[in-house]
Amino acid sequence: MNDELTMTIVDTRTPDPKRMLPGVTGDWEIIVGLEVHAQVTSNSKLFSGSSTRFGKAPNANVSLVDAAMPGMLPVINEECVKQAVRTGLGLKAQINKRSIFDRKNYFYPDLPQGYQISQYKDPIVGEGIITISLGPDKQGNFEDIEIGIERLHLEQDAGKSMHDQHPSMSFVDLNRSGVALMEIVSKPDMRSPDEAKAFLTKLRTIVRYLGTCDGNMDEGSMRADVNVSVRKPGGEFGTRCEIKNVNSIRFVGMAIESEARRQIDILEDGGEIDQETRLFDPVKGETRSMRSKEDAHDYRYFPDPDLLPLEFDDAFIAELAKDLPELPDDKKARFVNDFGLSIYDASVLVSDKAVSDYYEKLVGQGDAKVAANWVINDLLGALNKAGKGIDETPVSPEQLGAILSLIKEGVISGKIAKDLFEIVWNEGGDPKAIVEERGMKQVTDTGAIEKIVDEIIAANPEQAEKVKDKPSLAGWFVGQVMKASKGKANPQAVQALVKDKLGVTE
Repeated sequence: MNDELTMTIVDTRTPDPKRMLPGVTGDWEIIVGLEVHAQVTSNSKLFSGSSTRFGKAPNANVSLVDAAMPGMLPVINEECVKQAVRTGLGLKAQINKRSIFDRKNYFYPDLPQGYQISQYKDPIVGEGIITISLGPDKQGNFEDIEIGIERLHLEQDAGKSMHDQHPSMSFVDLNRSGVALMEIVSKPDMRSPDEAKAFLTKLRTIVRYLGTCDGNMDEGSMRADVNVSVRKPGGEFGTRCEIKNVNSIRFVGMAIESEARRQIDILEDGGEIDQETRLFDPVKGETRSMRSKEDAHDYRYFPDPDLLPLEFDDAFIAELAKDLPELPDDKKARFVNDFGLSIYDASVLVSDKAVSDYYEKLVGQGDAKVAANWVINDLLGALNKAGKGIDETPVSPEQLGAILSLIKEGVISGKIAKDLFEIVWNEGGDPKAIVEERGMKQVTDTGAIEKIVDEIIAANPEQAEKVKDKPSLAGWFVGQVMKASKGKANPQAVQALVKDKLGVTE
């Protein structure tokens, strides 16, 4: 984070007792800001033509520019500029038509140039907003909170030091050296680990919708530096510590809670917080000191003499804005308004673009609410259990749509549909053909159903007698009939016959 640019931020949020850190003495409020490094989706690096393909052998994606060979000059990648502008538009942010690339000077073995090309006072994108939703609470309500975006700037990534390849030496892999990053800096508007996790989740969803970053944190293409401080509610901001390179949304939440508790313990013992950079150990669940925190002047920023100011016009921005996809908030509102979905169901469906695409293919084939229930509960449940993503689903929208059509037409019951889904999941095939071949059609012949009902009632005279005093016990007979028919009996016909036979009028 560029410290000198963020110290003047005004705190506008009212302290909320619900967000006080539990399990500590006294009232303390957590202040959280995130600096998210998102790798730009592009085939080549920010200032060279080297490939950005993940998983290549060490130092396979390295040009003379990336290795900082003498005389090599950077050339801006236009697609990376476009991706940054698209992201800014998706964040409802100010797009700056003139920005400057600066040299951020520091030494590190995997930084061949001895400086990083970044943007300091004049970033490509200015202030924006992300709206996060927390909930549902016990009443089923959601709380929308606006989190400010301070800036988005472009910069090049460093390489990677490898300390586990040799007992006495460290190796350097420069494949990531020069890869384009968008550093997206939030305002210190978050007040809990849950808010920070929701922010990072929402940001990842937005860039995935836009196609500007794949958001794969396990591959390092999105990672977060977490700034944490604590204070008494309504007081001055405390001294913050930065937790570097957290590569999991869950770890972000854990790191914030651990660091906040550490700071509270120090302050309650009468100590002071040292401004420093820390690392999070997910095994121990704690942060540890890495180095004292640098300020902006430590990096000796100055405009890169090899790069002219980056300038573009309104027409350039308008052309990019014209092709933006429907973003999560707009899609959620449409699902609620057009399909009558609950806010919760709509939120789940739009949380992943691939899931929302799947749902929209499915909803054209039947009832929107029924389709949502099947996607959320059955499909996503099965995928989660199998450890698969939506792109790996063995049940296509067309296959699930056929199952829902069979239910709607009365060919199969809901119980049979669950069995059919499992068959299609494991074996594939056309659901309609499977129903025909395996005799899975539900029984609608009232004569056949009536015979089963009579047999169940005759076998349970005492239970039938109790129904007179307690009509709700008729449901037990319905269950027994469905069990005897192996789920094939039409549920509506069974209920009607059971009530008629037992004289239930309710």
